[in-house]
Amino acid sequence: MNNFKQDAYSADSAVSSVRADFSLREVCFAADAQWLDSPSGGVVRRVLDRIGAEVARATSVVRYTPGAQFPTHIHGGGEEIFVLEGIFSDEQGDYPAGSYLRNPPGSSHAPFSREGCTLLVKLWQFTEADSQSLRLNTREIPWRQGMVEGLTVMPLHSADGVDTALVKWAPNTHFNPHTHPGGEEIFVLDGVFSDEQGDYPAGSWLRNPRWSRHQPFTRAEGALIYVKVGHLDAPMVALPS
Repeated sequence: MNNFKQDAYSADSAVSSVRADFSLREVCFAADAQWLDSPSGGVVRRVLDRIGAEVARATSVVRYTPGAQFPTHIHGGGEEIFVLEGIFSDEQGDYPAGSYLRNPPGSSHAPFSREGCTLLVKLWQFTEADSQSLRLNTREIPWRQGMVEGLTVMPLHSADGVDTALVKWAPNTHFNPHTHPGGEEIFVLDGVFSDEQGDYPAGSWLRNPRWSRHQPFTRAEGALIYVKVGHLDAPMVALPS
């Protein structure tokens, strides 16, 4: 099997540390994105955070042009994918926008996209005990009522105190002030998400550190967000030394 440096989307020794201090609040806007080439032609990446050199704990937006592909490679620390646009594929199937995938540590695949796609990808962010492979089409999963009126939630995955979900905010919804003991990460999928520190349109990425506190809300546009909590201090599969 072609190992292909283990992690196809993070193999770039020129970029070894990006927003790597998890004690800091970070915000990235889509309008400010800088796209970097990946090891495979036709695939580019917008690096959101990264710790490591050729094999890295990393969060990126990854864009495939039509017909782009990667050879078979291993994900030593696991891979999490949310399909933002288009159709992503591998030898197991086709995954349209709204698909949520988890490839556990040690798994391998040969991904490609016939017509192009854009993904949110997280590498080396599985806990030691989490070996679940997951394929979800969120367009087919019912929403649950959230904690306040105007908020609905779709849980995607939970393991070892780390929870991932989609959260839909109706227009002009306000949540209570609250604290995230294990930190929080948000990617805005649609609309405009807001808190007392600013407004975050679609494509924005936020990382709020452990014990941070805020009071989020939406204005007239409403919002749909991907949210992960509890992971900033969780014991992840260790990067190779």
